[in-house]
Amino acid sequence: MLHLRLRVPADLVDEVLADLEQDDTVTNVAVVPGGFRKPAGTLVLADVARESATAVIGRLRTLKVQHRGSISIEQLDTVLSDDATRAEVAAPGAPDDAVVWESVEQRLRDSSRLSWVFIAFMTIAAALAGVGRITDQPILIVGAMVVGPEFAPIAALCFGFARPRLSMVPLAVRALVVGFAIATMIATIFWWVLFQLGGFTREQATSGPLTDFIVSPDGWSFVVGILAGVAGMLSLTTAKSEVLVGVFISVTTIPALGTVAVCLACGAWGDVVSAAAQLGLNLVAIVLAGTCTLLLQRLIWQRITPTRLHIGR
Repeated sequence: MLHLRLRVPADLVDEVLADLEQDDTVTNVAVVPGGFRKPAGTLVLADVARESATAVIGRLRTLKVQHRGSISIEQLDTVLSDDATRAEVAAPGAPDDAVVWESVEQRLRDSSRLSWVFIAFMTIAAALAGVGRITDQPILIVGAMVVGPEFAPIAALCFGFARPRLSMVPLAVRALVVGFAIATMIATIFWWVLFQLGGFTREQATSGPLTDFIVSPDGWSFVVGILAGVAGMLSLTTAKSEVLVGVFISVTTIPALGTVAVCLACGAWGDVVSAAAQLGLNLVAIVLAGTCTLLLQRLIWQRITPTRLHIGR
C-alpha cells in the first residue's frame, strides 16, 4: 500500500473526496479541515493499493491538486487492516510489479541532478577502478562499480525517452558528460603524477588477465549491458530495488572510465580507445534496453489499469 497526503484547496475537497471514496482500491480516507496553515488547505489522507496508485494520482492531477495544493506519496511497509486487504485484492496485478510513475520520475530527477557530491563519487569511483586495473584486482573493480553514481542519470535518460519526459534528457546528458569529464580529468592528473613518480609502469596499466575484460569490448559486453539495462529499470520501477546493487556490479562503465584515466596518464593510447569503446558500448546497450523496458511496462499497465478502473461501484 501507498499512503497519500494531500493539501487540497477548500473548493476541491468535495470533488477529491468523492473520487477517493468511490475507488475500491482506496481505503483509510481521512479529512482534517484546516490541517494546513502555510499554505492554507485541507489535509486529506488516504491509503491506496500500489497497483492503482498511478491511476488515482492521475485523476488528482487532472483536478490540478498538484498546482493548487500538493500531493505527497509514501511507501507503507506494513498495514494491518481487513479494509486494506480488500483494497489490495480489488487492484489488478501484483504489488511488486506495479509502477508508480510519478514516484519514479521524482526520484530520478533528484538522483540524476549534477552536484558536487555526484562528481565526488564519480571521481572516487574512477580512482578506485584505476587502482583495480593497475593492481589487477577485480574486487576493487567491483567496489568502483558500486560507488559509481552514473546509473541514475542513465536511468533518467531512459525515462525521459520512454515516458516521455524530454525535459529530463538534457539534464541527464549534462550530468553524465560533465561527471565523466571532470572525473576523468581529475583521475588522469592524479595518475600522471604517480606515473611520473614511478608509482606504476605502463605495463601494469595495460596488462592484467583478471581485468582485461575492461579493454576488450565485444558482443558479450553489449549483451551484459542489455541485461543490466532491463534489470536496472525493473528494480527502479518496481518493489525490487535490492536488485539494483547487482546491476551496478554487472556493467563496465566506471571501470572503463577509470582505465581511460590511467592509460591517458601513461600514454597507452590503444587501451584508451578500447576502454572508451567499452564505455560507449555499455552506455548504448543500457539506454536502449532501459528505454524499451519502460515502454513495455507502460504499455502493459495501460492495459491493466484504465484511468477510471474501480470507479463508480
